Amino acid sequence: MLRGRSELGVCLLLLVLGVLVLTDALTMADAFTQRGPVGPATVPVIVGGALLLVAVALAVDVLRGGRGEAEGGEDIDLTAPGDWRTVLLLAGVFLGNAVLIEPLGFPVSGALLFWGSAYALGSRNPARDPLIAAALSVLTFLVFNNLLGVPLPGGPLMGVL
Repeated sequence: MLRGRSELGVCLLLLVLGVLVLTDALTMADAFTQRGPVGPATVPVIVGGALLLVAVALAVDVLRGGRGEAEGGEDIDLTAPGDWRTVLLLAGVFLGNAVLIEPLGFPVSGALLFWGSAYALGSRNPARDPLIAAALSVLTFLVFNNLLGVPLPGGPLMGVL
């Protein structure tokens, strides 16, 4: 009965994510951050509910015989293998950022993140790439920290920025 219906795995994943998001949103303490009638749990509740609705709608469609179409693009070679080198480089860069953001601060770890992502995706300009990565990282830090009021770890550069 379930043979050839791998889309039900996606339904299950969406259902689990929806329950997780709703559970987290409904147990969120919002007393000190709420300003006005809309609190910080509003968007997660909407997203969690939408995830549940999509999971149920997709499951009903799959059980009624609906099938996803194979990807067909103009410039996509479906017979070519995946580029695992790029995927692993990007995963390493993201994990490195997660590990380094506390001790080095966002400006440094963000610059490594931006430069590493550009390198993994094929950019090989050794003079330009680190400069653009550093500028993007500092700009992102300043926007989030100073304009939006979202504190990011500054690390050793906290006194400078």
